[in-house]
This record gives sequence, C-alpha cells and structure tokens, in this order.
Amino acid sequence: MTEISAPAADTARFREFKMPDVGEGLTEAEILKWYVQPGDTVTDGQVVCEVETAKAAVELPIPYDGVVHELRFAEGVTVDVGQVIITVDVAPGTTAGAAPAAAPAPAQAPVAEPEPEAKPAARQPVLVGYGVSEASTKRRARKGTAAPAAAVAAVQTELNGHGPGAAALTAVPESRPLAKPPVRKLAKDLGVDLAAVTPTGPDGVITREDVHAAAVTPAQPEPAAAAPEPAAPQAPAAAAAEAPRESRTPIKGVRKAIASAMVNSAFTAPHVTEFITFDITRTMKLVEELKADKDMAGLRVNPLLLIAKALLVAIKRNPDVNASWDEENQEIVHKQYVNLGIAAATPRGLIVPNIKDAQAKTLPELAAALGELVATAREGKTSPAAMQGGTVTITNVGVFGVDTGTPILNPGESAILAVGAIKLQPWVHKGKVKPRQVTTLALSFDHRLVDGELGSRVLADVAAILEQPKRLITWA
Repeated sequence: MTEISAPAADTARFREFKMPDVGEGLTEAEILKWYVQPGDTVTDGQVVCEVETAKAAVELPIPYDGVVHELRFAEGVTVDVGQVIITVDVAPGTTAGAAPAAAPAPAQAPVAEPEPEAKPAARQPVLVGYGVSEASTKRRARKGTAAPAAAVAAVQTELNGHGPGAAALTAVPESRPLAKPPVRKLAKDLGVDLAAVTPTGPDGVITREDVHAAAVTPAQPEPAAAAPEPAAPQAPAAAAAEAPRESRTPIKGVRKAIASAMVNSAFTAPHVTEFITFDITRTMKLVEELKADKDMAGLRVNPLLLIAKALLVAIKRNPDVNASWDEENQEIVHKQYVNLGIAAATPRGLIVPNIKDAQAKTLPELAAALGELVATAREGKTSPAAMQGGTVTITNVGVFGVDTGTPILNPGESAILAVGAIKLQPWVHKGKVKPRQVTTLALSFDHRLVDGELGSRVLADVAAILEQPKRLITWA
C-alpha cells in the first residue's frame, strides 16, 4: 500500500499503529471492518477495526489520541503481523500541518505538481466503507491563511483541467458506490453487485433495504433476456447455460486454521474411536427438574451440561486420560486440571473455546461458563486465549439430528467425546420393551496415550453416570 507522504519535519506528529499479534504465534490477520475513516477523531482505547485471525475475530483499540490520517489497507485484506495498518495525526491543527499544502504554492514550477497529485491517488484506495464525498468527510479544519488555500485550489484546478477543485474531488469516487461497511458485507454475502444497486439513502448512500431488493429482484439479467424477443422460449435455457457451475472461496482465517489442525492431528496421533448406546431417560428428567430449581435460575440448563459434568467425573476417576504427548521431549504430560473444550459452529467456521479449570466448578458455575462460552462464540467475540490450552473436548453433533460420528482430536489433546442425537426409541427397561430416550456417545482418543482399556473405562463411566445421574453425587 502507499506510504504516508508527510515531510520529514512532521514525522513526529504521525503515529503508526501496526497489526499486533493478538494470539500466541499468529503471523497474519484479515481486516474485517473499519470503524473509522480518515479525518475522524479517535481517543486512546477506542476500537478502530475488527480483524479475524486464524482463531477468532478480535477488535483492535488504538493507543493514541488524535485524528485518523490514513488507513493503509482495505477491508478483506490479510495483513502480516507488524505491518502498519493505520496512521494517526496526534497534533492536528498545528502550524506544521500547513507544510504539505504550502509545498505546491509556486504553481508555475513544474516540480511542485506531482506532490499534490500523489496525495489524492495515495489516499483513494484506502478509504473504506463510505467512499469520499463532501457530506461524509469529517476532517478537522486546519489553521492557515488564504494564500495556501488559494494554492490548493489552483492545484485542484490543474488536476481537473477545467473545473473547480470540489468537482475534481467528487468526480473520482463516482465509480465506487457509497455504502456502509455492514451493507457492503451484506451485498458480498448475497452476491449483489453494489454498482448495479439503485441507492435510496441520503446523499446517494446504498441501504440494506436496497441490497435486499436487488437480491430478490435482480434487475440486470432481465434486459439481456428480453433483448432477443423472437426467441423468447430459448431465453431461460440461455440464462441457465450462462450460470456459473462452480465458485471458489479463498482458504484463510478460521477455515485455514481448522484444515491445518485437523490434517496435523489425523496424521500425527493414531486415532481410535469407541461407541456406546444407552438409556438417557433419567438424565433428561433431571434436566427438567434442574430447570425448575431456584439455584439454577437464569442459567443455561440442557443435556450438554450434565454430559459435560459426567465426563469431568469420569476423568477424575481415570486421570491418565487427561494428558498430552510431547514428541520433542519424548514425554507424556499428565495434567492435574481439565480445560474442557466445547466445539461450537459459528458463521466463521468451527471453533473450540474451552472452560478453564472446569474440574473445579460446581454445576451452577459450569452452567454459567457454558452459557457464556456459547453466547460469545455465536457473536464471534471468542478471544484467542479462550481457544488455547484445551485438554479434552466435547462436540455435540446431536443438535443436527446425527446419531454419532468419529471426531478428530484437537492437536495436543488426548480425547474428544461426540454426543449423538437423543431420540425416543423402543428399549428394554425392567424386562419390558418401553419407549425410552436413547443416545449414542463416541469417544476418540490418542492411542499413544490411551490404551483400549482406559478409553473403554472412560466411555463406560460417562454412560453409567448418565443412565443413573445420582452417581454424579456419589462419584463426584
């Protein structure tokens, strides 16, 4: 991207904010959304943009007070850690600010013309979201005299060739439709070309309603189909033939991290998966009782809560399953804590945040932690720290109506439990066939760490607790 063309004497007033390492060892992040534009006033700690790393979406606060001078990258661009993404004028309105404008004052000198010409060209690509217009500019008024203002007007006239400087400024972005960042994202998701949308907002700004209307009623293909009127029956076939049969999505962000982690896990740890199908009716009744319990008021109570608690009890009874394999040091690391991961499907892909020290939490505390974890994941606000250091994971495929699966371990973890759908099925209960709530659990484990006996004991313990949930009290 274009660097700031400020004079050397003014470099102290322009502070550069670089892409930070928002996680441990991350090397890049994608800019999802800018919350500010050049000319906006910002304060220390104000969030200026949202970025997506390989692990989560994170909001970045600016550490300076001042006025935004330049955005170095547009939305959707992946930036390496350490690259400057925004510059801030920390001393706006000072007399030094007149230096860039005063440089081209001698209009007859041919050398002075490229400098003002470079500034609009450098800034135009990095103005994101709203585009440039007289109404949308929020730049502070600079102190100065009439002479520099006249010089700027003269340069703008030269650039335009025939009209006032204001015309030159507004003529540049005509090819870029005016729309706010959320509207641009909506158009991208719906496959709508903003250039083909008729704006109804103030100052020609495209609104969400305009995008939805364009998505529902695509106006562009109709004239093309109506042109060959004599061959009207062939128009639908021609339109179908022109429709793309494939589409491509760049591999980046969370999806790239998932792919790398799963390939690494699948080809590093020898996976073994065991299954057990059992009667979970009593646990389902306990869930309903807990929902009415005053101690659980306002908390998220569901079967996953009791399954998580049952797994924690099983790990307490079989602690060797809670370990990791250190290939570099040729050691097995036994962990005295359980950071319980919960696989969560989000619009950005599958993420696995974990509950720190889950083994030490009471049932209400575990319920509160689960509720917070799920809500944060759905909002896309899970922090990278919340997805690091997991030891054992639960993935609930049953919410999709799936009976069970063979889950792949998260790298560095020893086991993952897949929870299948809970269904009413005929089941032998007390010597008679009765309709009972039945489910299937699948436990995948690293066979370097966990032998078949240990894995079988852990899975059997979880099922036994959920068949007779009173064991949560006796075995906890």
